[in-house]
Amino acid sequence: VQLQASGGGLVQAGGSLRLSCVASRRTFNFRAMGWYRQSPGKERELVASMCAGGSTNYPDSVKGRFTISRDKNTMYLQMNSLKPEDTAVYYCRVDSGATYWGRGTQVTVSS
Repeated sequence: VQLQASGGGLVQAGGSLRLSCVASRRTFNFRAMGWYRQSPGKERELVASMCAGGSTNYPDSVKGRFTISRDKNTMYLQMNSLKPEDTAVYYCRVDSGATYWGRGTQVTVSS
């Protein structure tokens, strides 16, 4: 399975972006999916996850602002009320027996 992430860009603080991650396989059984981000000098961190049952999880830093969702072979990350500290490269990940990562997409939030 190949994952292609897109939707990043430059946005002002308070703005919104929606990231997409398309899987090359039309349908696949996944155990969990998630969005991660990494900024320079920091470790990659989880910002949203969804398990096969549909439950979601967010760290406090993005809770209430970010929403993960899925439609067929595409997963999304809706990001609202963006802050400069959300600036990072965002990666999608799928766990389906094996673990798959998409290439990152840059999100830059200006103050």
